[in-house]
Amino acid sequence: MERDERCLVDFDASAARCEVGQDFLQLGMSCMIGRSAPVDLVSAHKWFNVAAMLGNQDANRLRREIAAEMSLAEITIAQRAARDWITMH
Repeated sequence: MERDERCLVDFDASAARCEVGQDFLQLGMSCMIGRSAPVDLVSAHKWFNVAAMLGNQDANRLRREIAAEMSLAEITIAQRAARDWITMH
C-alpha cells in the first residue's frame, strides 16, 4: 500500500508514458530476438509501434529496421494489431 501512495504523490504523466514506452520497447526486443519464444517480427513491430506512440524514439528506429525485413502484408498486420491494442487499452 505504501508504494501505491508514493506513486500517486510522485505521479508525472510524461515520466509514466516514458516508463510504459520502455516496457513495450522491451517486449518488442524480446519478440525481435526470440528471447523466450521464436523470433516474431510482426509482434515486435506491433510492440515497437505501441512504444513509439508513447514517445519512445528507440522504438521508432527499431521499427524501421525490422520493417526492412518484413513484407507489406506483415507490416499491415502489425500496424492493425498495434491500433487494436491501443484502442482496447
